[in-house]
Amino acid sequence: MAASFRWILQMHKDVPRAARFYKEGLDFSIDVCTLRWAELQSGPLKLALLQSPSETVMQKGHSSLLSFTVTDISNTVSKLMALGAELDGPIKHEVHGKVAAMRCMDGHMLGLHEPA
Repeated sequence: MAASFRWILQMHKDVPRAARFYKEGLDFSIDVCTLRWAELQSGPLKLALLQSPSETVMQKGHSSLLSFTVTDISNTVSKLMALGAELDGPIKHEVHGKVAAMRCMDGHMLGLHEPA
């Protein structure tokens, strides 16, 4: 039997806050959410969030990157910033559309793409 993908896992200091960030900022649905564990869904993608003591959460600059296609990058950036994200440089206008890099409240990188 071949291995199959199960989920992407991120460590967070505050799992309910992180779940709210992905739900309200990127329209994920929340399947499970406790103080220590959350499972969120976006289409076929499952994102798992695990509570970690603050000293073990990854430092900014040493994180995985989650990339999302969005319909309105400006609106999405605004929503995510209101939820605690930081824009990592300006929104860029590329031939294939607009792109932005952001960091969530625990430093995980998010890539956003609005197709042209």
